[in-house]
Amino acid sequence: MVGAMSHPLPALSLAAVPGRRAATLELAKEIENRGFSGLYCPSFGDGMSLCLALAMATERIEFGTSIANMYTRHVADYAQTASFIHEISNGRFRFGIGVSHEPALDRLGLDVGRPLADTRSFVDELRAQKRIGDLPPIVLAAMRDKMCALSAEIGDGMVFANAARSAFPGTLERFPDPGRDDFFIGGMIPTCISDDREAAAAVNRRTLTGYVALPNYRNYWKDSGYREEMEAIEAALEVGDRDAVPGLMTDAWLSDCTLYGSATEVRDGLEAWYDAGLTTPILVPSSANGGQMKAFEELFDLFG
Repeated sequence: MVGAMSHPLPALSLAAVPGRRAATLELAKEIENRGFSGLYCPSFGDGMSLCLALAMATERIEFGTSIANMYTRHVADYAQTASFIHEISNGRFRFGIGVSHEPALDRLGLDVGRPLADTRSFVDELRAQKRIGDLPPIVLAAMRDKMCALSAEIGDGMVFANAARSAFPGTLERFPDPGRDDFFIGGMIPTCISDDREAAAAVNRRTLTGYVALPNYRNYWKDSGYREEMEAIEAALEVGDRDAVPGLMTDAWLSDCTLYGSATEVRDGLEAWYDAGLTTPILVPSSANGGQMKAFEELFDLFG
């Protein structure tokens, strides 16, 4: 364990991997007992079901989806489930929603509209449902300024994934005041702790390989100061040279968007994220020495 932090413990990303779902709930109880500030569940492994289980398996920790793909279930069905989880958790649940990404939507055979308009329509319909009980806070997946503005207008929070820390203060400066102190600002940060810094960097590069293949992420990173890197990656993808992509992910870019390296480096990077204005960092753990459970053990050692 490295020295005490000046900020609260971060939140953690937790997915229920098939075959380890019961173990995942036991892990969630340990995360709660260790004082982490939240648990946020990706759509992988059915995040809504995991949140329902967390409502019953935990007592104090806040949790939510980060994110639920708003196209994969009918809005009325989502409303019923979200209200149920909100009620039985005594208000600890946040319903994080987003539009996902075009390749994933194509694989599902979904025909969708414009992200901003679809998100507004979804939230309007969600809140218009009758006889379902109270709804939880609604958090929108955000990346660029227009979705951030929509979050302030119609949501109770916003959550980022793989944001550039250097660009984050500027995002907040342009962000319209939501008019409430409890507005949630979360950010998912790929994290790998290892004294073998290059091995940890390689893990995070693998984590982000799929993201750099997505045009919306590349456009965000271009705007964040990494145009040269993203254009080089685009050129490699255009000719089908995917093996070249990891080598085009520079250390500067990787260090801006992820946390990796020794315990001291990761904690210092996390402090820098708090200082940049991120109120709820959500660490997405991976390990250079094992699987998901090993990654959580390394986080527990890091924070004592």
